[in-house]
Amino acid sequence: MMLDAIRDYCLALKGVTEHTPFDDRTLVLKVMDKMFCITDLIDTTSITVKCDPERAVALREQYSQVREGYHTHKKLWNTVAVDEGLSFDFIKEQIAHSYTEVVKKLPKKTQLALELL
Repeated sequence: MMLDAIRDYCLALKGVTEHTPFDDRTLVLKVMDKMFCITDLIDTTSITVKCDPERAVALREQYSQVREGYHTHKKLWNTVAVDEGLSFDFIKEQIAHSYTEVVKKLPKKTQLALELL
């Protein structure tokens, strides 16, 4: 199942933990308590990842399976919803980008601690 592969991939990244703060059907993955990947456990056809604005626009223009994401704090997020119709390698690339973007925004001290994991 794609969801299990996504979960395993994310949890293999340094400092990543799994949370379910919204409800019992949402999987939220965080790196040092900063969200970077959300997936719906009921509708497993897509995941939502953090993305910089230019990359989000380019992805939506290039791939019809990439949609604008949604989050209640939308002004704090630039997200894209990546449909399962795209290859798992593409999805992993988007997750890796999101992970890297979140790590870059962590305090330097936290980044160093993360590197030691």
